[in-house]
Amino acid sequence: MQRPTTSKSSKPTKSNRAYLAQYAGMGMQFMAAIGLSVFAGLKADGWLKLNFPLLAWLLPLLVLGAMFYRIYKDTSARK
Repeated sequence: MQRPTTSKSSKPTKSNRAYLAQYAGMGMQFMAAIGLSVFAGLKADGWLKLNFPLLAWLLPLLVLGAMFYRIYKDTSARK
């Protein structure tokens, strides 16, 4: 059963537990994506025989940028 809203909008408000579950899931996805990108970068650096771990730095940075963009889009106010 949903709680009634206190504002005049027709959308019901989310409970704190729903927000907690949403952001906990997003945090787990964040950690998994960073871990996988570091692992893939290290493997790619080894395969390419690079002396400097270039891809082990670049892939996680790209993933961070994509995740921050996704968080921005998910939390921005909708028109």
